Amino acid sequence: MTRKFALDDPQIAATAWRRFRRLMGWMALGGTVCVGAALLALWIWAGPLPIHMIIATTLGVWLTFMLGTGLMALAFLSAGTGHDEQVMDRLKEEVPLDD
Repeated sequence: MTRKFALDDPQIAATAWRRFRRLMGWMALGGTVCVGAALLALWIWAGPLPIHMIIATTLGVWLTFMLGTGLMALAFLSAGTGHDEQVMDRLKEEVPLDD
């Protein structure tokens, strides 16, 4: 019988994905705070904003924030579950080490 690694084990995967969703929930709240700060800064700097600028700013700031945090959270998920250790480096034998 082969041993299951990282996200192949359903119990580890469920725990990891639960943690990921909780983290992303908090980051969605943080993104909302950043949107509010950006809109406030624009309103102070430029005065009343047209609705299209509010929508564009909201979508741009929030989606950029969520993309960055999502990618970073996936990197932590991969490293935290041992998934990274499963990767085989096929070039390891081909690259000479400098002594």
